[in-house]
Amino acid sequence: MAELTRFYNTFQPKHYEIYLDIDRESKRISGKTTITGTAKSETIAIHQKDLMISAVQADEQDVTFMVDRDADAIRIELPKSGETKVTITYTTVLTDTMMGIYPSYYEVDGEKKQIIGTQFETNFARQAFPSIDEPEAKATFDLAIKFDEQPGETILANMPEVREANGVHYFDTTVRMSTYLVAFAFGDLQKKETKTTSGVQIGVFATKAHQAKELDFALDIAKRSIEFYEDFYQTPYPLPHSWQLALPDFSAGAMENWGLVTYREAYLLLDPDNIALDTKQVVATVIAHELAHQWFGDLVTMKWWDDLWLNESFANMMEYVAIDALEPDWHIWESFQTADAPAALQRDATDGVQSVHVQVEHPAEIDALFDGAIVYAKGARMLVMVRALIGDEALRSGLKAYFAAHQFGNATGADLWAALGQASGIDVSAIMTSWLEQPGYPVVTAAVVDGQLTLSQQQFFIGDGKEVGRQWAIPLNSNYDAVPAIFKDQSVTIGNYEALREQFGAPFRLNVGNNSHFIVKYDETLLQDILSQSDQLDAISQLQILQDLRLLAEGRQISYAQLVPLLGRFANSHSAVVTAALYRVAVNLKKFVTAHSDEEKSLKGLYDQLSQDQLARLGWQDIDGESNDDQLSRPYIISAALYAENPAAIAAAHDIFMTHENDLTSLSAGTRVFILANEMKQFGSADLFNQLLAEYHATSDASYQSDLRAAITSITDKALIEQLVGKFEDADTIKPQDLRGWFYGLLANEDGQQAAWDWVREDWQWLEDTVGGDMEFTTYITVIANVFKTQTRLDEFTAFFEPKLDTPGLTREIKMDTSVITSRVALVAAEKDAVNAAIAEVTQKKIFIPE
Repeated sequence: MAELTRFYNTFQPKHYEIYLDIDRESKRISGKTTITGTAKSETIAIHQKDLMISAVQADEQDVTFMVDRDADAIRIELPKSGETKVTITYTTVLTDTMMGIYPSYYEVDGEKKQIIGTQFETNFARQAFPSIDEPEAKATFDLAIKFDEQPGETILANMPEVREANGVHYFDTTVRMSTYLVAFAFGDLQKKETKTTSGVQIGVFATKAHQAKELDFALDIAKRSIEFYEDFYQTPYPLPHSWQLALPDFSAGAMENWGLVTYREAYLLLDPDNIALDTKQVVATVIAHELAHQWFGDLVTMKWWDDLWLNESFANMMEYVAIDALEPDWHIWESFQTADAPAALQRDATDGVQSVHVQVEHPAEIDALFDGAIVYAKGARMLVMVRALIGDEALRSGLKAYFAAHQFGNATGADLWAALGQASGIDVSAIMTSWLEQPGYPVVTAAVVDGQLTLSQQQFFIGDGKEVGRQWAIPLNSNYDAVPAIFKDQSVTIGNYEALREQFGAPFRLNVGNNSHFIVKYDETLLQDILSQSDQLDAISQLQILQDLRLLAEGRQISYAQLVPLLGRFANSHSAVVTAALYRVAVNLKKFVTAHSDEEKSLKGLYDQLSQDQLARLGWQDIDGESNDDQLSRPYIISAALYAENPAAIAAAHDIFMTHENDLTSLSAGTRVFILANEMKQFGSADLFNQLLAEYHATSDASYQSDLRAAITSITDKALIEQLVGKFEDADTIKPQDLRGWFYGLLANEDGQQAAWDWVREDWQWLEDTVGGDMEFTTYITVIANVFKTQTRLDEFTAFFEPKLDTPGLTREIKMDTSVITSRVALVAAEKDAVNAAIAEVTQKKIFIPE
């Protein structure tokens, strides 16, 4: 079953001539591909998938061939090995899978339209043209495309168009690149263009369903990102243009096709007149991420998919480096601390998680590699650690050498470490191997033992975990310089604690800055010392206290009940990152209560105490000149107040809704989702349900659509819930790319959970047929595991998914998520009474908020 033999070993392409004739009306594609390359033997294999091959020629002579559909192959007998030119003629169909060549659907003024785009990562180029569809098989490409062209339509590709003749559009020869980065698109598009200081043409393209102003933000960020990277990498952008294209239907978030980057509309376009700050930040970082890839991933590409992390982790770090330089007032690294860091720490603590570097062969397993919390977030944390160790000067110098040595070719992780090691004089590889090749991460226990400050490391688990003696080379980043910079041993004694405490004059701390991928368990002496001065700590350090204690509670190394009285210390913080960490803990308390119970009523009282002063301070609307922290904190506070069912908050939200009911788009984007969801939950009706569903269908604003989805899935009426589930498979209402968000929203709604769970089990085959080729398909299982918390649901989950354990690409996810739910059920059973008693005590005695 495993694809053990790389096709590149027997045939090495140098150049492709690709001709495609695409008919949207009949959904037929006719193609002819000529590949010039070197055959290492007389028998070669070339990738294809679902192509109807009519003829194969070698050096213009017909040759014998066989289509091996199980191996995605055309097996060809050549008259001789050596330099050869293979020509393959074929037809295929245009499908709606969002893979290969596919249509995107949209409406303008009620008229249905479509544009054609591509998605070839990981191995879907073979659905469009025969190729050696492996990242190492780099070649140059000449692309010629004919289509059922209508007046005014635009066609785009990796390179500029050089001529058009007889309806065929010819594009300039590409640089040497991998097949998965080839891209083109055509349809009725609008555009905005500019040029970088170095002369690179920058363009943003979208359908005409959008207002022209929605392209402006992306154009500015794309231009400045290219300029930043040219300077930071000290390597010119190697193509004449960088097009950014928003596709109405897109399975991933965005894709770094060289010169023609494709995006979900939500991650490229925004209304500058009504947009939340956090949405702007997401769009900016996505653009910066994809443009980081133009060098790291495109110019130099991983040799094989086992080094996927090399592409994604690096781009994930660089998106923050770039946006921090472009928009310093945003303090974007704080978003890294509230999004990427906790995602990586949570996922990486489950036994059975993949390591960052994973051996993989079978195509279905390749798509399963895209575990965002590991390959993106954890990998980025590894690189942040490296950056902190070697500094930016060595990082930039090493990258320049890395690009010079491997440009237009392929590389491995070892090549990167060698370049950075040479630039810094530090053995980077020795440090990074323990982090990349091993799953999981350590908890470092800091304790005073017989008067001595001691440290020890052990793998941290949430749920059951098998201890196998893993150790890491840990950058400790202590505030006491008596502590070693790198901790490699199982344990170490630092020295007399009282003497050290007096010498350094501050509570002892590790992982200052929260940049290293570990958590700290302080004994009572050390923890109380830190907490006694918590108000003097910077925001990241306060976040870190909450982060590490929450994880220790998840891993049952301390009780969740201990966290409840601590929350008051941080409830009135003016820092958004502290507020985010605080409510991450508070949200986790929800698993210990049953919906509509006395325990939940007590928890809502806790939320009310948490939020009341902040809500009074911040109010319901953005205020001119307010801080970014206040803008980013307000959603947490309003969400808490509404969950608490504070009567004044419910009334205020309803009043705002009524003021804007004739133009809901005029609601402030920063708080709109809460106003809409409150209205649906507290005042919902069939009329409101239909109104919001109609708004969802009519708008092209992805941010507004997201808010409407969250509101609609808040419904409590059983008849409306059944009506909504009936829309799940109606692509005219809910696009397949957006279905997971709808499913998750309803599943997380206690009133809608049963209906959503029944649907996914009954129609799993439909779901697999519709989005099964999508690299995000496995995340349907992930979101179920994020919600379920009872033994009954665990039993149902196991009964449904265990028979699917042998399905390629699903095995690890099913095992992981079974462990996730199992550990949550055990935690709730063990801690429920203590946690609810702590919540009741805090809310009843009103000892929550300190003076």
